[in-house]
Amino acid sequence: MQIKELIAKDLLSIKAVFFRPEEPFTWASGIKSPVYCDNRLTLTAPQVRTDVENALAETIRAEYPETEVLMGTSTAGIAHAAITAHILNMPMGYVRSGAKDHGRQNQIEGRLEKGQKVVVVEDLISTGGSVIEVVNVLREAGAQVLGIVSIFTYGMQKGIDRLAAAEVRNISLTDFDTVAQVAAQTGYIKPDDVAKLIKFRNNPSDESWITL
Repeated sequence: MQIKELIAKDLLSIKAVFFRPEEPFTWASGIKSPVYCDNRLTLTAPQVRTDVENALAETIRAEYPETEVLMGTSTAGIAHAAITAHILNMPMGYVRSGAKDHGRQNQIEGRLEKGQKVVVVEDLISTGGSVIEVVNVLREAGAQVLGIVSIFTYGMQKGIDRLAAAEVRNISLTDFDTVAQVAAQTGYIKPDDVAKLIKFRNNPSDESWITL
């Protein structure tokens, strides 16, 4: 089984990705969404966690073989960065959302030398804003950011454009389209719902998918 399909099945099995097109969720922004994603649930499901961390390690070995340090995003990427770094026998740290107001006032936790080759570990990519902030902090500290690995991406155009503008590569273990297709194949959602989900993904602010 391909990694995309395996991780898609895993996320659906523990409802880390939860589809509810007939009763949409409301995001903080007010947008109506047919999907809710909480990859923190992977940490409480040992087999899924094993699949995810092994897949992250395998992806880093294959796609970023020069990696010297893993850096997790705060807070969701920290545990995944730590476990994956353990598998790879590699140093890790994490980047805070803001600098501490006490002690050494660090924003980057863990040892990072200028010029070191870093991969950022993130759990979820939507519009890409938060992970790009992490990349920028690392670059300002003198790191060479090879790219990002993430568990899941919505594949939203805004996120794709932002990552391209920041000149940073992201590789996700699975994506919205794959999870939607697997959900339909396994009877988790109706096959007709896939079109609704893709229409939402293509333009989240357009609620016409609800009436499809």
